[in-house]
Amino acid sequence: MIKVITTNIIEQTGVLDLVWRVFKEFEAPEYSDEGIQEFQNFIVLDSVKKRLGSGKLLMWGYWVNDKIVGMIATKPPCHISLLFVDKNHHRKGIAKSLFGNILDYYIENSAYDEITVNSSPYAVEFYHRLGFIDIDTEKTVNGLRFTPMKHIFR
Repeated sequence: MIKVITTNIIEQTGVLDLVWRVFKEFEAPEYSDEGIQEFQNFIVLDSVKKRLGSGKLLMWGYWVNDKIVGMIATKPPCHISLLFVDKNHHRKGIAKSLFGNILDYYIENSAYDEITVNSSPYAVEFYHRLGFIDIDTEKTVNGLRFTPMKHIFR
């Protein structure tokens, strides 16, 4: 089940623990120490709560049996900033469902016709399967490796 994550429930969900755990296993091996620290700074609870409260971040979680197993976050105007699924739930359509949820949200609530993402090396092929196209070559900024991509939905 997909639900919106708000500042009121973010601490109880364990969503940032999920993000950090999955990042360390699947993303961190591709990053420098600087990149790992940069990512860790991005997901500090107080900072995330502040961004959620101000509307600078929107977040949804995917629950199975009352346990969060996946999450997606976007920032304005129309950019995926986080997408993580617990390794025991990979290849079950959870990330695709989360993406479909935000796509529906942006189609309904936005004047934009595309959504962007800076994909980690690990997720590039997943985003290609969703219909994203590369808009530039891989970059490294503050130790974080990513490929800028976009998906046109209108």
